[in-house]
Amino acid sequence: MFLGLDLGTSGLRASLIDDAGQILASAEATYAVSHLHPGWSEQNPDDWIAACADTISSLRQTHGTQFAALKGIGLSGQMHGATVIGADDRPLRPCILWNDTRAHAEAAMLDAAPDVRRLSGNIVFPGFTAPKLLWLKTHEPQVFAATAKVLLPKDYLRLWLTGAHVSDMSDAAGTAWLDVGARAWSDTLLDAGQMRRDQMPDLVEGCASSGQLRPALAAEWGVSPDVIVVGGGGDNAAAACGVGTLNEGDGFISLGTSGVLLAAKNSFAPAPETAVHSFCHAIPNTWYQMGVILAATDGLNWLSKMTGQSPADMAAALPDQIDGPAAVRFLPYLSGERTPHNDSAIRGSFTGLDIGTERTDLTRAVMEGVSFALRDSLEALKSTGTDLRRVLAIGGGAQSAFWVETLATLLNLPVDLPEQGDFGAALGAARLAMVGVTGAAPSDIMTPPPVARTIAPRADLTDRYETAYQAFRNSYPAIKAIQ
Repeated sequence: MFLGLDLGTSGLRASLIDDAGQILASAEATYAVSHLHPGWSEQNPDDWIAACADTISSLRQTHGTQFAALKGIGLSGQMHGATVIGADDRPLRPCILWNDTRAHAEAAMLDAAPDVRRLSGNIVFPGFTAPKLLWLKTHEPQVFAATAKVLLPKDYLRLWLTGAHVSDMSDAAGTAWLDVGARAWSDTLLDAGQMRRDQMPDLVEGCASSGQLRPALAAEWGVSPDVIVVGGGGDNAAAACGVGTLNEGDGFISLGTSGVLLAAKNSFAPAPETAVHSFCHAIPNTWYQMGVILAATDGLNWLSKMTGQSPADMAAALPDQIDGPAAVRFLPYLSGERTPHNDSAIRGSFTGLDIGTERTDLTRAVMEGVSFALRDSLEALKSTGTDLRRVLAIGGGAQSAFWVETLATLLNLPVDLPEQGDFGAALGAARLAMVGVTGAAPSDIMTPPPVARTIAPRADLTDRYETAYQAFRNSYPAIKAIQ
């Protein structure tokens, strides 16, 4: 048996898979996000441990015999979070999360420093880890001075599991301290961020062992003391392992809290000026590029709070097929934007509202606005030389036929929908554990899921959506000018 643990922004998911790669059971536990000030986003690391303990307890209650045969654990997690711990391995403050934008000034300073983009392969975004530590040095100097290690969220969970300070290449690539091409910490980047190498965790590839389960936990869980915990990966790299996106030309769209358009790469070919992310993959000698928008289903969740209707009910009120772009336009910049704008200050907006606008019009506009923003990411990826001929759609938003057909038409790409099942980051993390324990080739384990159906672009509507997309592109500078 193999266990995948995916530490997300709103909750932790644990999936138990057998040696045939089939998910036997999953369990979830949620935790809160704190927003003390505008642009701030924090979480209590101890809540992650409690959530993990809850999911393990649930799996043991329902699948105790299978769980007892556990051989390996893989970790996936939200990227970029700054979990600062002292010499006693305890958190010095809440973790500053990926969608926290307080360090925008520090990010701009780092981004302008010599060799930072060249070595990291990326623009330094405010959500990355390095600028957060510079913010702490200025605003919480006692915390900065006491920081013995900086761990990414899933790696704090690893510390509880193994007692080791370790990260993997894919997650470390989002810190702005890693030489992404060399897959190693960079002294130049650490110096630019005023950090020391001894404050960094050790690094392993995603399918390599990072240590064994602590004896006390092994005894408590009723499993072998030889259970291996592999490096794992950042959430998107692990998701790519879950859907078999490993080779040049493979790609997927994730309609989750944030929106991602990801393409696997056989070589490191960064283009930071496009605001495309270029990171290490969770498997050796492989990289990936992705465009990221900060609000995808989060836009629908926000509208749900405003209207008092659940996201599922709002989505169900729309037809299965599109009939042309909406009159109302939504810019989904609720928390700023990454690709292609690198703008932490921009905020969302509706335009085209009139006295007859109804809730369904707003729902449709949100889905279209997210789709327009993902088209921005596709154009950015194309500018780097990436060529996608089709994509797989995953995440909660992919359950909406209206949304998927909107995306297919705007991207002018066939969008594959997998057969019913869980193909997310928890599965990818478990697959990494399977590779690490068995020594199998990643391509033998990390196969694509069967496709249930393919949504083709609507050729009769592509011209109308193209016109609407150009209007969307022009909206950003216009809104920016008046905010």
